[in-house]
Amino acid sequence: MSNDPKPASAPDIFGFDAFSPKEIALRVETVGVAKTRMPLLSQAMLGALAGAFIGLGALSANIVFSDVTLGFAVGRFFAGFVFSLGLVLVLVAGAELFTGNNLLAMAWGAGLLSTGDVLRNWTIVCVTNFIGALGLAVLVVYSGHLSMNGGAVGATAVKIAAAKCSLPFLSAFLRGVLCNVLVCMAVWMAFAGRSVVDKIVAIVPPVTAFVAAGFEHSIANMYIIPLAWLAIRLDPTLASVPGAQAVTLVNFGKNLAPVILGNLVGGSILVALVYWIIYLRAPRGY
Repeated sequence: MSNDPKPASAPDIFGFDAFSPKEIALRVETVGVAKTRMPLLSQAMLGALAGAFIGLGALSANIVFSDVTLGFAVGRFFAGFVFSLGLVLVLVAGAELFTGNNLLAMAWGAGLLSTGDVLRNWTIVCVTNFIGALGLAVLVVYSGHLSMNGGAVGATAVKIAAAKCSLPFLSAFLRGVLCNVLVCMAVWMAFAGRSVVDKIVAIVPPVTAFVAAGFEHSIANMYIIPLAWLAIRLDPTLASVPGAQAVTLVNFGKNLAPVILGNLVGGSILVALVYWIIYLRAPRGY
């Protein structure tokens, strides 16, 4: 038997090496402060990237939805799975996403950020998310992508946008709440990871669930509705898609307002402030 001592720093490769919920809360708080201190140009560019990244996730999901051979549940869950690409790109490649930044409410609750700090960040990021999502929509329409699958990809985009534009205010709001609870839980759990694989594993299930359930994500809607609106104007045949007449700029605004409000409530109150009360409200010495 060897008498060599076991190195004191030998890692336990089979141990549970994730950050604890309390550690996640502290990390989210610290990162939230850093986000508001970022230079304006950096915030704006990262915001535009996030809008495009979420748009790429929505693009991927739309391809799945256009395949009518898939069963209802299989199609919706697979669409959610590929939509996860958007949040993976945001959190791994680096970008500023309005819905994820609703977690800034934790640092606000701790008194580390003013209301002005939070509102400024949310405004800049939301506006630049829209710019990135809209820019991607323009590129996709003019690329001819929507003609795939015999035009079914374009028709599906119009159907999805029409359904969103036809939602009543309360339904859009509540779907926005439920969506961002799941999105912010995905972001929250990604903070527990110490590797890229950890983060991806944490992100995919909640995002898959919100897409499969038909909940409303404001930044995804900033891609899909303008995409459909522009596609209808460039290809008049898409105007015959059932519900296409609902895809107007006015109805886009009527969808976006309650969905943004719902996303704010879901992420800032039902996730950020709930976890702040649980882990950070008490004196830091406990």
